[in-house]
Order: sequence, then C-alpha cells, then structure tokens
Amino acid sequence: MARRVAVDIGGTFTDVVSYDYLSREITVGKTLSTPDDLIEGILSGLTLSGTGIDDTEMIIHGSTVVINALIERHGAQTALVTTEGFRDVYEIGRINRPDAFNLSFRRHRPLVPRERVFEVPERIDARGEVLTPFDEAAAHAIARRLRESGVEAVAVVFLHSYREPAHELRMAEILREECPGLYISISSDITREYREFERTSTVAANAFVGPRVSRYLRRLDDALPRRDSGLPVLTIMQSSGGLCDVETARRQPIQMMESGPAGGVVGTIDVCRTLGYEQAIAFDMGGTTAKASVIRNLTFPQASDYFVGGYAEGLPIRVPVLDIVEVGTGGGSIAWRDEAGGIHVGPRSAGAVPGPACYGRGGSRPTVTDASVVLGYLPAAGELSGGLRLNGAAAEQAVGSLSAALGLGTVETATGILAIAAASMANAIRAVTTERGLDPRDFALFAYGGNGPLHISLIARELGITRVVIPPCPAVFSALGMLMADLRHDVVSTGIRQLTGLDEDRLESDLRRLEKTCHAALLDGGVEFREVTFVRAADMRYLGQEHTVTVALPPMAGGGIAALKERFDAEHRERFGHSAPGEPAEIVSLRVSAVGALSRPELAKISVGGRTPEDAARTGERDIFFPAHGILRTPVFQRSGLLAGNQFSGPAVVEEGTATTLLCPGDSAEVDGYANLLLTIGGGQ
Repeated sequence: MARRVAVDIGGTFTDVVSYDYLSREITVGKTLSTPDDLIEGILSGLTLSGTGIDDTEMIIHGSTVVINALIERHGAQTALVTTEGFRDVYEIGRINRPDAFNLSFRRHRPLVPRERVFEVPERIDARGEVLTPFDEAAAHAIARRLRESGVEAVAVVFLHSYREPAHELRMAEILREECPGLYISISSDITREYREFERTSTVAANAFVGPRVSRYLRRLDDALPRRDSGLPVLTIMQSSGGLCDVETARRQPIQMMESGPAGGVVGTIDVCRTLGYEQAIAFDMGGTTAKASVIRNLTFPQASDYFVGGYAEGLPIRVPVLDIVEVGTGGGSIAWRDEAGGIHVGPRSAGAVPGPACYGRGGSRPTVTDASVVLGYLPAAGELSGGLRLNGAAAEQAVGSLSAALGLGTVETATGILAIAAASMANAIRAVTTERGLDPRDFALFAYGGNGPLHISLIARELGITRVVIPPCPAVFSALGMLMADLRHDVVSTGIRQLTGLDEDRLESDLRRLEKTCHAALLDGGVEFREVTFVRAADMRYLGQEHTVTVALPPMAGGGIAALKERFDAEHRERFGHSAPGEPAEIVSLRVSAVGALSRPELAKISVGGRTPEDAARTGERDIFFPAHGILRTPVFQRSGLLAGNQFSGPAVVEEGTATTLLCPGDSAEVDGYANLLLTIGGGQ
C-alpha cells in the first residue's frame, strides 16, 4: 500500500489527510465545508492536499451527515411496521420524567407519526418460539398501502425478533416484491438487542436517514476517480471506532452517527501508546461543537446509552457508539445577550456560511473566533487554511455591537466570551470524568480540532489539569485518527443466562457462533485485512436489577464463570461505589467485535535540537491580552521549525497551517520526538 487518505466533514471545515507509506509523510488539505453539496468540499480538499489516485489504495470517510439529518429532522418520509398490539411503543417510550419540575417539559418526538405505523398479526416470544403465525395476507395488504402512500422508507420491528428474525425477513421480502425501490430497514439487521422502545427508535432512525445517506454515499463512491483496478477503495468510519465497507454503511447508516469524532478518539489512543500513557481525555473543539471522551487502559470507551437530542427529550439509539459528550461551543459559536442582560455563548453557530465576522464572508454576529482575534490570540490580519484571511476590524465591530448592548468595553466583552466558552467546554469534560467518579487531574488532556489548542490552557485551568498534549496536525487530527483505524464489525445477542450453574462450554459455543458471524461480515465487505481478532464482553446485572454493566469476558476454560463474576463485582464497585459479591448475577446480552487489522501508519520522527528553539522557529511577536496580566508582548513560534527537545515558556504562541496553540503565562512546553507538544499548565492567566 502506497498511500491512504482520510476525509472528515465537519460543520465548518472539511479535512483531508493523506499518508504516504513509503516516505511516511503526511499532507493536509483543509477547506470550508459545502453544505449544499458535501462532495464538492471533499474533492476540493483532495485537491488541496495534493492527493492523486495513482498510488492511493484506500479513502476513509467520516461525516456529520447522519447526526445532522436527525437533529434537523431532514430525512425521508418513513413508515413503521410492527407487531399487532404494539403500535404505540414508539410513541409512548419510557414512562419517566427526567426533568420533574420543568412545567414546559416535552417528551421525545418520534420520527414516524402514528398514522404511518402499521400492525401485522404475528407474535414470537422471548425464547424465539412462534405464538402467532405470520399473516401473509395482512402483510401484502400493508405493503400495497405503503406503495400507494408514497413513503420513501420503512422500518420493520417485530416483537422479540432479536431472538428469531424469520417474520421480519419475510416481511422484508414482501415489501421488496410489492414496493420496488423502497428503502427497507429491519431491526434484526441493525441490533439484536432487547428493549422494544430503544430497538424501535434505532431502526426508525436508520430508515429515516437511510435514503439520503445511501444516495450520498453512492454519489461519493461514483465521484471518486479510480484506476482500472477499482482502487482506491472507499471505507466508512463508524461510531464504534472501526471502519466498514460502503455497502454496509448504506444499509446501516445509523452506524455513522459519531464517525468524525470517533476518529479523534482512535488517534488519541494511538498517541497514548507512543507516549506510554494508559489513560487520557480526548478533547476536540471544532468550529461548531466541542467533544470530550475518556480513555482508560487504552480501550475504546463505549457508551451504554446514546440519545439524539439529549436524555430528557431525545431519541435513544442502540448501536455501538464511543462514549463522547458534546456541547454546542466551538469557534463559530455565537455570543448573545438574553432579555435579562446575561451573556451566552452557543449553541447557535455561524457555521461555514457565513462563518465568524472575521472571515469576511458576510457574518456580523460575534463568535468565539472573533473574540480570539480581538484579544490577539489570533492575528488581526492572519491567513487561515483554505485561503481565508482574518479581518480584525470586522471582529472588533462584531464584538463591539455586543459590548455596546452590555455596557462593557470590547476587550472586557471578548474576555467574557472566552471565559464562558471555556467554562462550557470544561463542563463537557466534567461530564465524562467528575460525574462518573473520576478525577480529571489524574488524566493527560489531549487537545485537537481547529480551536482546541487555542483554548486548552483556559479549559485545563478550569479543571486543575496540568498535563496537556497537542498532537501533530491538531486541526485535522480526527481525520488523522481515521488512518489509524481498523475494520470492525460488532454483534450483540440478548439471552438471559444466570451465572449459577451456567455451562462454560455452552457459553463458549455461543460466543464462537457470534465470532463466526462477525468474521463473515468482515469478509463480505470485500476490504482486505491482515488478520482478525475478537473482543468479547457481556452485559451483566445482579438478579432483580433492571440495568446492566458491560464487562470484558475472561477465557472460559477452567474457572471462567468465577472469574467473570469477580470482574463484574469489580466493575460494579468502580462504577457505582458498591458491589455485592455474595449476590447471584446474570448475563443479559453477549457482545462480540471482530477487528480486521489494517496496515497502520508509522509517523516519522523529527530532528533533534537543543533546549532552546532555533531562531528560525521564532517568527515574530504580537500583543495579547491576558486577564491577570493585561497586554503582554508574546513570542510567536512556527511549529514546523520546532525540533525534538525544544522547550519554552508562556506566554507564547505556536502557529501552524491549520491551528494555533496558546500558552498563557505560567505554562511551559516541550517538543517530543514525534512532534507532540507536551504542555505543563501553570496557575496564572
């Protein structure tokens, strides 16, 4: 393999990273996203990165297209076919009220209205046995009604089909016969896990975005230039942290929910291996949002629950998703004044069009980036990637309009904007650490995204974190992380098994069956891989409990069940602060992941220098306002000129083509052999 390319589409920028396996060189292309035609932005980014097809073997793609379609509810007209008597499962949801004292509380809004939910007489029980035979005549009648109604997609969710999918498979056959061209999504193809509401919500969401995403991926696949051999092959980044083939993504687009942010987590784990870290916080601040995830023991942090739109009012999605918390604060987040005179930042964003006022593309409302220009964090006339040139006067005017409304000075307002933004982003990190019993000060904080390195010193101070890592190419690090990803296919199978008296050989047989299914799915994808490894886990609980804890499975041979109980007790104690070793436990679901290993990029080491950066690395100075110090004359370094072993202290700025790192007074930095900036955060600002 000569070259591999990754493309990550964000709300503001489209990032392209190309890795040459022969020279071990990385080239980068970054351009504004093109919401009206995402493929245009991809092709533009490929051109900017200088990527040709002559030696490219694989293109990896991550995108926000799925999550955006769900949040904006811009999807297909969708119908739902379910078991007779269970029409209202999707509408009713869970009987809980997360926000008990909110008089304006609103429950989830289904993607499929009740008038497009149809019932088929059939019934399979929780053991997979048929209670009511499948009514073929009723199924054909429903299919004809769907054809006449003009729906674009249909979700099929029958009761307990996770144990026996025969009725769902037959319904899908009838729909294909009666409704050619209809996008069909069946639950047994998406998730083989119990909980009828969550399963229905997941499959409905998959059908809702299916036609749009399927067309998009087909257009992209067709638009990519290829050699006679059919290369480069297109693969898709999944929310689980692994890759899949295009056809799998077209059938299961819901697997792409957090495909872009997942790349950053994969990249963070790879850098952790290089640095010898066992745990870290991955923090990604882009133009629209900021995201945080915790990595422990160099394993992917899987979320137990995922909600589109938040837990209180959102729609649950039950597919493998990395545990990533997101807040609506990014470089393009708009600062605004409420009716009571308070200042807020986000979640509304200027996006790629028109963008922050300082981009000079028609934006007029103050954003986080505009505040950064006003304070000198970014140069008033600096040039950004994609040919953009900052307009300091426009930034001053935008922030000035808000400061006039608040009765404050422009600098004071800009300082407030960044302080509020930092507090909001620190809360995202607290959500994955403090709220789960973890101390963020015990972790190294990895900062990336176009705006992460610029604001990370303020955020780390909010949390008391002293160790910060700025990896190479931080603005496109999520795309770089995609290059480190392997193929992955996940399956889950619900079947309650009490540990007491459980046959280890029977459990091993069930796990091997799931492994065979996973392996076959990787092979069917048609993407070559070097070897396959399997990851086993189980969702467990004590008898009488409702919710589960996911536990890595030990080898089953000789004492495996006893070892599993010990692991479950330990995991429960760590998660909730207590356990019950004397109480019986049960397995609710088995989980198996097949990982198809790909050739992983090896980043080249940089040249070694002395303790003091070379004169050529220092490109100038500029005035920057720090709240505790006022305006300080601050040295500016070019990152490409820094050598391994270089050390310097704040205040300082490190610039590169696509990102800026700010060191506040009291901070210090050292460059390691792989061009990582290792920051030590001090106490002053």
